[in-house]
Amino acid sequence: MTELISASENSTTTSSGPGSWERFERTTTGWGRATMLATLLVTLAGPYILVQLTGARLSDVFTVFWAIALAFGVVWFVEPITYYPMLGSASMYQAFMIGNISSKLLPAALVAQEAVGAKPGTRKAQLASVLAICGAVVVHLIALTTVVGVLGSWLLSVMPAFLLQVVQTNVLAAIIGAVLVQMVLSNPKPIIVAIAAVVGTFVIFFLVPNAPALFGETVGSKVAMFGTLIAVLLTIGISILVAKVAPQLLGLSAGADAADEASTTTPATTSRDQH
Repeated sequence: MTELISASENSTTTSSGPGSWERFERTTTGWGRATMLATLLVTLAGPYILVQLTGARLSDVFTVFWAIALAFGVVWFVEPITYYPMLGSASMYQAFMIGNISSKLLPAALVAQEAVGAKPGTRKAQLASVLAICGAVVVHLIALTTVVGVLGSWLLSVMPAFLLQVVQTNVLAAIIGAVLVQMVLSNPKPIIVAIAAVVGTFVIFFLVPNAPALFGETVGSKVAMFGTLIAVLLTIGISILVAKVAPQLLGLSAGADAADEASTTTPATTSRDQH
């Protein structure tokens, strides 16, 4: 896998020229949009068929939709903002088509990026994410076929009830915790980690519990509902402000940026000169 990604990265900057990456992005974006729109139409067909076959009212469908939107609508905004810097555009189409992003696809992508030594946001990291998600899907389908399809009922019957409760309670937190550690180690930015920790603590332990008293019951309930989104946006905003005011705290400098740009453009230039 490491050799394949290294060769792919080199081909985008040397022998194939800069245009190969643009073609890759155009292709993945075109097919990604088409497949997502097709999936959206299939998804919307479900409520339509339900109304036609059961005699349910369309207003009932919208009532259920708004109930779900009020409970989980914040995720529709949080997940794209959170995952895009780590996965890239091609993997985002894959991830939102497949699902189970935080518990399956994101850990696979981060482990692959670390295995090939790629920093999140780079071309190499995006290619690693695409291949890792493909591998995760294959493993997932095999596991579903064997463990769930063949052995699922038997496993549930032999596992003690307390063990099932422990697994259901802690497995998601354990996976997300491991993903968080992986993210921090793969791209260490102590200042951003500190900002996220302080903002998260402030939102969870102060803002959300005291929102009704500070803003009234109506606004306070909205603040509690969108607490995760508020924490993410505050972290991003403060990090951008720190990057502009004191870039040295994040290890950023004009000289480093110029060196990075030169390192990415020099191979292509050299290749053209040789030809």
